[in-house]
Amino acid sequence: METREISAVVRRVIGRVFAERGRTVHPAGRPESAPRTGGVHVEVATDGQPARPASDRPAQGSGGPRPGGGLLTADALRGVPDGGTLHLAPGTRTTPLVEEEAHRRRITLRVGSGTLGGEQLLVAIGADHGGYERKNEVGRWLVAMGHRVLDLGTHDGNAVDYPDYARAVAEAVAEGRADLGICVDGAGIGSAMAANKVPGVLAATCTCVPMAQNAREHNFANVLCLGSKLQTSELHEKIVRAFLTTPEGALRHEKRVRKILEIERRYTRVGRELTRVRPGGENA
Repeated sequence: METREISAVVRRVIGRVFAERGRTVHPAGRPESAPRTGGVHVEVATDGQPARPASDRPAQGSGGPRPGGGLLTADALRGVPDGGTLHLAPGTRTTPLVEEEAHRRRITLRVGSGTLGGEQLLVAIGADHGGYERKNEVGRWLVAMGHRVLDLGTHDGNAVDYPDYARAVAEAVAEGRADLGICVDGAGIGSAMAANKVPGVLAATCTCVPMAQNAREHNFANVLCLGSKLQTSELHEKIVRAFLTTPEGALRHEKRVRKILEIERRYTRVGRELTRVRPGGENA
């Protein structure tokens, strides 16, 4: 294609794009500033063929197809429900038009380890002194299940304040640094209260397997809170497994979760920005 033809194509594309937002997808799932030229990201393959994903391997979970690198097109968003998550392979590039469409439909573009269905998760864990030993058990269970662990402390049995660690776990999830989070304190109640103050987090205290399944399927919970003094280690292991293997539910549940997040946005000035990069569920 000659230079004049390329210029004509670019001009037509520019006419369809309002403005360059200057944002791209960070490997941890967070949007970050990145310069682009002329408001449109144009990629021409060296062999003269359009750039295409290296793999068509489907994603597990709520994200639909997982592009295996290359340039992400608007077609990839068609099968993703509004408020859902599209999981991208590392190296996938986006265009301003795709990012604008994802923002309009509240779709999270997330690069990382996936969510459910047998894929490896990165799970943030945290506990106060009352949950320290159980938190260490949780970490071992996660590794045995094939997941990765982001241990945010505490790292010994000295007295600490549970809100500090619940907040650390919640922020890791809200910012896309972890797929899900698990907090442990004596009762599992205070950590849930603290974690739910972070915009984009839906933390649930679960005391049995059906509660863990319900929290994920019906409420789209992304942080699990456990009480080390109230349930046994054996039961907690079953709860953790249920929480990690239960996907988010059908649209009838999603519309109710959206109402929860709408309450959050109404009462927090920063909720809109943080929920935009939250893994899963409804965004800005």
